[in-house]
Amino acid sequence: MAENSELSVEQLVQKGEYLVTIMGCNDCHSPKEMGPQGPVLIADLMLSGYPASRPFQKAEPGLIEKGWILFNADLTAAAGPWGVSFAANLTSDQTGIGNWTEENFRRALKEGKYKGLAGFRMLLPPMPWANFAVISDEDIKSIFQYLKSTKPVNNVVPLPISPEQNQ
Repeated sequence: MAENSELSVEQLVQKGEYLVTIMGCNDCHSPKEMGPQGPVLIADLMLSGYPASRPFQKAEPGLIEKGWILFNADLTAAAGPWGVSFAANLTSDQTGIGNWTEENFRRALKEGKYKGLAGFRMLLPPMPWANFAVISDEDIKSIFQYLKSTKPVNNVVPLPISPEQNQ
């Protein structure tokens, strides 16, 4: 499919919102509250990642040793053989992607680099960055423009917990 580099910023934002929705970014990156049919997005916290103010209980190591991967109730934290990972803040706030460049975003999505920085660690599961390795430049630009247009939510997501720290 040919890319159309002549989209306006408004069109890029609209396309980015569509892509974020169908790619399931809210599934992990948006805090939720329990509704009658399961988790429901908290609109004011959309795409802000694991809430820093929320206490975290250690995942049961015995279950992980038996092959389980565990999620917290709103799917913003996951535990497995890699330890515990927390969904990042993707809002336009400085604690999210507010100071990222489009190149940082491209590197994070296509190469799986933490904060999109070349010399840093890889993103941890369950982030499916490898699925996005072939995403088009226009799609990256669209998603980035949309995320930069979101309401900023100040939320410093906790650092990952190593398997040893989860004992």
